Order: sequence, then C-alpha cells, then structure tokens
Amino acid sequence: MSKIAILTDSSCDIPQELAERYGIDVFGFPITLDGKTYIERQDFTQDEFYQMMRSAQGVPSTAAITSLQFFERFCQYMDEGYTELLLVTLNRGGSSTYDNALLAMARLDEERPGHGFKIRLVDSRTYSMAFGWYLCEAARRIRNGAEVEYAARQLEEEMDREEICLAAFTLRQMKKSGRISAAAAFAGELLGLRPVVSLIDGKTKVEAKVRGDAAVAPAMVKYVKSRVENLAELEYQIAGTDNPERLKELEKLCKKEFGHPPVNVFKLGGAVSANTGPDSLAIAFLGRPRGGLKG
Repeated sequence: MSKIAILTDSSCDIPQELAERYGIDVFGFPITLDGKTYIERQDFTQDEFYQMMRSAQGVPSTAAITSLQFFERFCQYMDEGYTELLLVTLNRGGSSTYDNALLAMARLDEERPGHGFKIRLVDSRTYSMAFGWYLCEAARRIRNGAEVEYAARQLEEEMDREEICLAAFTLRQMKKSGRISAAAAFAGELLGLRPVVSLIDGKTKVEAKVRGDAAVAPAMVKYVKSRVENLAELEYQIAGTDNPERLKELEKLCKKEFGHPPVNVFKLGGAVSANTGPDSLAIAFLGRPRGGLKG
C-alpha cells in the first residue's frame, strides 16, 4: 500500500493550518538580514519579518534549500515507510532549489540503489500562494485517493495558466532582486512612479509605471483584465505585506471590476517579501494556457 509524502519550500506561503490539514511538509528558507541568518517559519512570523525589513540597515537575501537537506529528508521518508513523494519547489529560474532536489535524487539512486522510493518533482514556475493554493488542492486529491502522477499533472496544468501581477510601494528590494532595474528604481523614487510588474513562468516584466500610490490598484486590475477572456470565470487571489488598508482597497476594487471576490486573501511570506519589500500588493490569477507543459 502506498504511503505518500508531500514536500515544498516556504516560498509557498501556505498557512501552517492548511499545511497540517493536508499533510504538507514545508522546508524553511534561510534568510539573511544585516549579517544574521534566520529560518523562515521557525525564527519569525510574517508580521515580525515586515518590521525587521523596515528597521534593517540593509536588505534581506535568501539562500536555496541544499541538496544535502533534500537527500536527508528523502532518506527520512524512506526510513519512515513512505513509498512516494510529491515535491514542489518555487520557480526554477529564480533559485537553485529545484536543481538541488535533482542532485539529491541522483545521490539517492547512487547510495540506495533499487530503493523503490518514487519522487515526482514539479517546478511551480512561480512563487507564494500562486502555487501554494493549488498544491493544497493537489494534496487534497491525493489524500482522497488520487494517484500522485494525476495530482502532479493537474497542478502542472494550473501552473501553465498561473500569472502574478505585482506592485511595490518601496523599491529597495525590487531593485536588489532584479525585478526592476536600478535606473527604474531611482526614477521611481525620484518621480513617485510605481512599477506594475508581471511574473509569468518565472520571468518578470514591467507592464506599467503609474504616478502615485492611488493609481497602483487600478493599474493592476487593468492589467489583469487584459490577460483574461472571461471575467466571470476568473479565479484569482490577492495578497499584500504590511499594508492592510491598501489590501482592502485592492480587494474592494477587484470585487467591483471582476464581479466576484477572490478565492483567497493572504500575506506574502519572508522568502517572497525579501524580494518585493514590506509594502507590496499582488494579484495571482489563472490566465490562458501557455503550452509550457513537458512531455
């Protein structure tokens, strides 16, 4: 009889309650800020991290989950009697985490030949609950008896449609992470411009620059509307960091313009907000299929 484990990294931003409900294990990312390294989900809450970023002299940096960590976790699962694993990572293009998982799988084959432990690895191609929400659905399918391969393919089909529209009101982290150029960040700070950024298949692009904070949410909604064919069927989530009033305004506008509320409202976690800053908004939504599935 199969015994199935489900593993992801903390960029998923899945609330602990949901992770426990669906039996999802979460690797916490190391995050370094002002020379001290913390582990997400262990050493701070989301709100504490926002305040840490605001009071820090520098900006945070993240490190990948290592191949050794993956290898040790694989061995642990095997020793505990697990027969299969669904492993989902953040965007491969933005971190070596996915490739480190591949290295760990190869090492497992070398050190435990014929082990019989099946690992299904999925590159989410995105970040945060943009994939975490659908990983919870995959986990629910598996817990209700679905095969791992079926749940993984369904997840990949959803990720082939998933897009993010992101905006930041402070630009230090966006500049450091490469989401926007140093020149664009300087101009934004000087002129009060706010970039509206798309994230599709792990690639970012500045879609618009608006002047002033009040213009941000309307520009985000306008972009999302340009990417979907049927607003009535639009499945979307909204997210923010340390800006509850702006998040409420965005939710209100989305309800009005899309005709229905989001399926989920959530906070961006440490690994994600380390790259967006403590003043960010996002809309994650299912757009048109892009045909990016493999095999």
